[in-house]
Amino acid sequence: MTNVAERVTTWTDVCGLDDLELERGRAALIDGTQIALFLVHGGRVHAVSNLDPYSGANVISRGIVGTRGDAPTVASPMYKQVFDLRTGMCVDTQGKDAASLAVWPVAVDGDRVLVKWGGTG
Repeated sequence: MTNVAERVTTWTDVCGLDDLELERGRAALIDGTQIALFLVHGGRVHAVSNLDPYSGANVISRGIVGTRGDAPTVASPMYKQVFDLRTGMCVDTQGKDAASLAVWPVAVDGDRVLVKWGGTG
């Protein structure tokens, strides 16, 4: 018997790979939660929360994509905190307390982008 409190995790088809632009974010809505998708050099797609934990605004998909060492990053357009797209951890807090973005696994199946969805991360 399955515990009803357990989250059901499934691969959710979010968009076509050609809907994403290299080094540009795109917002998507899954079950009422906004996520931000990023296609980076090398063809990898990352999915993180679109909600900026510092400003409370859904703006991460509008952030500036870059790198810190070998880590792909996005800088929030609000207060410029920088987040690692692989882990969601803030790597530059701009003097604020540490915060992070929720992160979801992503797979590309042919020309479709799938997010392993089990809720709000």
